[in-house]
Amino acid sequence: MSELNNKTSLITGGTSGIGKAIAELFAKNDSKVIILDIDKNGEKIASSLNGYFYQADLTKQDQTENIINQIKNDHEKIDILINNAGYQTIKKIEDLHNEIWNSMLQIMLTTPFQLIKSVLPTMKNNKWGRIINISSIHGLVASPFKSAYISAKHGLIGLTKTIALETGDYGITSNAICPAYVKTNLTEKQITDQAKILNIKESEFIEKVALGPAAIKSLIEPDEVANLALFLASDKASKITGSSYNIDLGWTAK
Repeated sequence: MSELNNKTSLITGGTSGIGKAIAELFAKNDSKVIILDIDKNGEKIASSLNGYFYQADLTKQDQTENIINQIKNDHEKIDILINNAGYQTIKKIEDLHNEIWNSMLQIMLTTPFQLIKSVLPTMKNNKWGRIINISSIHGLVASPFKSAYISAKHGLIGLTKTIALETGDYGITSNAICPAYVKTNLTEKQITDQAKILNIKESEFIEKVALGPAAIKSLIEPDEVANLALFLASDKASKITGSSYNIDLGWTAK
């Protein structure tokens, strides 16, 4: 029997990068996969996995609430929730508009709260559930020009711990994964933007900033994050909760 047989997984931001890698790996392990994303390409990806796709702008609280209700009406249960959706804006704090700040906190902190609140009653009733929040090394440490992102990711780790304490008696676990720079389209854009701010070449940014603090000088592959998510979602990790797992190349070891 595969790791996730007969489990239903809801994955936000599942059309690319880490989210897509998780969706593909979970489907391969016999999970029914539900992708929630703003990108219409998710319909094609979900179809290829014999899964389901729902489109919504998760930076909007009302859209998030509406799509949650639709998913609940369409599916009997959500066993595994992967809060992965997000984006980054590279700006000095004095140049960061309130609208961008609010959007980033909505998609990376408030939306996870809304989704967790929605799935918990059924998880509690079934005495089984997995909540996996994709945070970041920037949920643990700070870097310049990322104030909204870092605030959201720090908050997500706090939410992860609190949910673990509230649900431990129900067979539910709540954990976070904290990757360093992962080889995704989002990271490529971030590298371009930050190199411009610092007035250096992109290759120099990768060498001195993205991988400068790292012991292993290589960007992370999305599949490597997905493999850890699979372990945390499995019964093998039933006693692991309230933890934050770094895949950070040694970035935070100092």
